[in-house]
Amino acid sequence: MHGKLFIFFILLAAGVGAVGFWFWQKNSISREVLKLEILAPEEVTMADEITYLVKWKNNGDMTLENVRLIFEYPEGSLSSQDPSLRVTKSVEDIYPGQEGSLRFPTRLFGKERETKEAKVLVTYTLKNLSATFRAETTRTTVIFFVPLNFELDTPSRMESGQEFDFVLNYFSNSEYPLSNLRIQLKYPEGFKFKKATPSPIGESEWDIGALNRAEGGRITITGVLEGGVQEAKLFHAILGSWNEGKFTLLKEVRKAVQITEPKLSIAQTINSSAQYTASPGDTLHYEISFRNLSEKVLENLFLVVALEGRGFDLESVKVEKGKFQRGDNSIIWEARDVPKLRFLGRGEEGKVEFWVDAKEDIQTFSPQDKNFVLRDRVLLSDVKEEFEVKIHARIGIDQKGFFKDEVFGNQGPVPPKVGEKTTYTITWQAKNLYNDVRNAKVKAILPQNVELTSNIFPENAALTFDSVSRELVWEIGDLPAGTGAFETLLSPSLSFQIGFTPVDSSRGSKPEIIKEATITGEDTFTEQVVSSTDIPIDTTLPDDEGVTDEMGVVQ
Repeated sequence: MHGKLFIFFILLAAGVGAVGFWFWQKNSISREVLKLEILAPEEVTMADEITYLVKWKNNGDMTLENVRLIFEYPEGSLSSQDPSLRVTKSVEDIYPGQEGSLRFPTRLFGKERETKEAKVLVTYTLKNLSATFRAETTRTTVIFFVPLNFELDTPSRMESGQEFDFVLNYFSNSEYPLSNLRIQLKYPEGFKFKKATPSPIGESEWDIGALNRAEGGRITITGVLEGGVQEAKLFHAILGSWNEGKFTLLKEVRKAVQITEPKLSIAQTINSSAQYTASPGDTLHYEISFRNLSEKVLENLFLVVALEGRGFDLESVKVEKGKFQRGDNSIIWEARDVPKLRFLGRGEEGKVEFWVDAKEDIQTFSPQDKNFVLRDRVLLSDVKEEFEVKIHARIGIDQKGFFKDEVFGNQGPVPPKVGEKTTYTITWQAKNLYNDVRNAKVKAILPQNVELTSNIFPENAALTFDSVSRELVWEIGDLPAGTGAFETLLSPSLSFQIGFTPVDSSRGSKPEIIKEATITGEDTFTEQVVSSTDIPIDTTLPDDEGVTDEMGVVQ
């Protein structure tokens, strides 16, 4: 039994050896019979056009038949001739001693010092033999230069919790137009994104699109960075392109920001509030306080506040111990004007203040021109802080009353008479500026002896009346910014008819037929409730030119 097993293993080993020898011999024949090579530059500039020249020669004494060539472009290639980046071609029979070649033009994309490898595989058969042979080779090319400038400009040192701006600059020197470009920015732990210009996709990506030669741009990012003292925070930016669902990295840059120990703190209140939201027309009292957090005395400081935003009424600026410069809309306090700027001891605090009004009317150019903020940038020594105050929506309601109208056609005596009913038309018109408002509604109270008739226009308006509280409520819903200011956003309006029957005690008076109207809504930008009112209407009907004051006196 043992002898048979021994013979079996000897035969198995001999078979495996024969198969291995056959494959070795087959590959050896392929290398000796078919000489195959790829010619290409060793180094290239990214995006320059190059050509891979695939050459072959039959060194054997038999004809090569059923020849098939597969060429694979390097990753990141852009070939107008072969967009799939893998090309299969049939080659005519190659006779002994015959040579041939094929050209594969392309452009290589990638980062500097990146190696790109092209591959070619040729399979064939020999005449009167059924076995398939193969020959293959590769060629590497290095991208030694990428004609793109990509810079990340950040401060090298800053205090924890300090708001700051940093910039990404990009510029193309490539003769070939670059397309489908995208920038991605990886923030360090502890960074809180606030805003960016232009706006990103999410918080960290920008679709650049195409860049021709000598074109570029700038991205400005604002955020807050927090961390421990001496801790280094790394920002990593990459620039690349998308092609056929694959991202090719072209440039990348890293910058570290070291967290330093703070020496000054800056705080601000407006009208005694650290979280103030302004209404159009408000007078804003700014108080800016600063404290020495370092272990040494600080001397001869200066403080600058720059005002930014169309909502400031710069004609109203009032400042104590400082100077307002209209050229750049800045206020400057110098050491000679403020004692605490001249000498600020350890732990000591100083303060400056000024007043400015928020505009009653802010010029708007389209419904998209909304969400206004009042921004001030504070600079004290080398410490910078930026503060923003949001401005409320300016919501409004116009309440008018008429006897003569074309909506319902009112009836009854004018002047009104005791015991007789006179009907009037009340019209409400809503408007809204600066921010979008949701859940808008209008309310008013009907006095005693006034009733709501069944006449309402439009008929499907959401108007309700509570006979107990005598409250009228009109549910409007959404009021986009610019309602009433642009033709595309007409003011929603409602007309309804009321009937007034005077009693004897009202004889000789001008009674109110509807109390003041109040409109309320939720400002989607400030996330606060905004409101406005319009005055009550009495029987003199000030908006009806056909009714005089005498005609409003109850008879």
